[in-house]
Amino acid sequence: MSSRGSRRRTACLVSLALVASGATWLATTTTAEAAPPSCLKRTNNTYEKLLECVTLEGVRAHQAAFQGIADANDDEFYPGSRVAGTEGYAASVDYVVGKLEAAGYDVTLDPFEFQFVFPALLRQLSPVSADYETGTFTGSGNGDVTGTVIPVDLALTPPRASSSGCTASDFTGLDFSGPTDIALIQRGTCTFGEKAFFAQQAGAEAVVIFNQGNDPTREGLIVGTLNPPPGPISVPVVGASFADGVALSAPGSTARVRVLPSETRTDYNVLAEKRGVVNPDNVVMSGAHLDSVAAGPGINDNGSGSAALLETALQMAKVKPVNTVRYAWWGAEESGLLGSTAYVTGLSQAERDRIALYLNYDMVGSPNYVFMTYDANESTFPAPAGVPIPTGSEAIEELFEGVYTSLGQPYDDAQFSGRSDYQAFIQAGIPSGGLFTGAEVVKTPAQQAIWGGTAGAQFDPCYHLACDTFANNSDTALDVNSDLIAYAALTYAYSTESVNGVAGKPVPESVPLPEPTGPEGTFCTTAGCPSGGLHDDHEHESE
Repeated sequence: MSSRGSRRRTACLVSLALVASGATWLATTTTAEAAPPSCLKRTNNTYEKLLECVTLEGVRAHQAAFQGIADANDDEFYPGSRVAGTEGYAASVDYVVGKLEAAGYDVTLDPFEFQFVFPALLRQLSPVSADYETGTFTGSGNGDVTGTVIPVDLALTPPRASSSGCTASDFTGLDFSGPTDIALIQRGTCTFGEKAFFAQQAGAEAVVIFNQGNDPTREGLIVGTLNPPPGPISVPVVGASFADGVALSAPGSTARVRVLPSETRTDYNVLAEKRGVVNPDNVVMSGAHLDSVAAGPGINDNGSGSAALLETALQMAKVKPVNTVRYAWWGAEESGLLGSTAYVTGLSQAERDRIALYLNYDMVGSPNYVFMTYDANESTFPAPAGVPIPTGSEAIEELFEGVYTSLGQPYDDAQFSGRSDYQAFIQAGIPSGGLFTGAEVVKTPAQQAIWGGTAGAQFDPCYHLACDTFANNSDTALDVNSDLIAYAALTYAYSTESVNGVAGKPVPESVPLPEPTGPEGTFCTTAGCPSGGLHDDHEHESE
């Protein structure tokens, strides 16, 4: 495919000018036409040239392509998505590869094997007919069971202090003698593994564990892990929300529970590289995951990071970098960071040592955004226990903060949690950083006052939902962050001295960034700073 697809727009183009005296940046916002035709011919080796050519329209064109790919995906289990292991992901890989090869990059398809998990099914058949949102618990057995739903010691009225299924005695007097009995168990008190194990011991052929409903955080779908169980579990175990659990508990309820066995599939990361002309063994990596969740096309998560990184790579294609530049589009992030982890694990120590730094871009255009950088200096959030912050990561954070400051854009911190594709890199001791605009965390009035949007709504109201489409976007957030992605790529293509001490060259016509103004501190209260707004899932919960 040609790398010279449509990049026309009429929108807000941010051009940067520097007043050398006092090192004060001016950010000028003007209404402009598309990137000039010269972008297709020239070497964008200055900030002014590159930021003129990395346009919102160009990034959105790639997102539109991802939307079209998802729309065309008629996979039996994951239609309308770009899930790793499906045609939707394969077509996304083909699109990115075609653009990069046409631009002259050395492109590698990096294979990795993973367990492709089929969607679980939870369908009530009587006294009402309904399909419920569900998922398979880690450690579950397989099976397809249609039968009677048997509630187990439920506490459906407040305060809902449930100990459902926590002891073998909870099943005493219940008839699990049939061939297809489904135990309905409420969350609370003991581990999911204990609940499922006792249900199986009582004779259940399938188990549904629904959320407790005792407070607002325990209302929605719960899917966790059965590990470590008291003993082997071979029956299918799926999750449900509190409301769906109540519906399933109705007298005379019958249902179908299906958990299919996973299968081994091979998919691919996409890697594109330009060899450094001075420091070829000093590799600058930038990455974004290319896959979506099962629910939809994933145009913000993470078509935003993938598209902005792709447009940056295309507009830098003619630059002769001082350091080797390597871009990555990762597979199966949504399945557990599988592609990036397989990549780093597969590198020799010598190859890992060549990587100067890694930049991660996951959700950079959230509709109800807050601008955030990974908090490597822990000025707002302590990193979780066991999460390393390699030396040099603070310098990356400072670069992003300096660019936000130069643009007059307020910003805040996101916890340096490792809960995206930079995890494998920091565990290997590679300095890392990144940008984020928020997922399921709710925006506060204080954040609304600074960044606009809607207080009381999620940063991304369509996070992990079918509505994460082309329309699920903030042009402002995506435009600004595309500039930051391009700025960082060009900066480190010339020099990583601030990060790892390897001398390079200054970007032509460049002057130092201003001192960062500092994070806004909107996640902090008098009780502290509890959450960085990063993905808050339940996949590792055991009770």
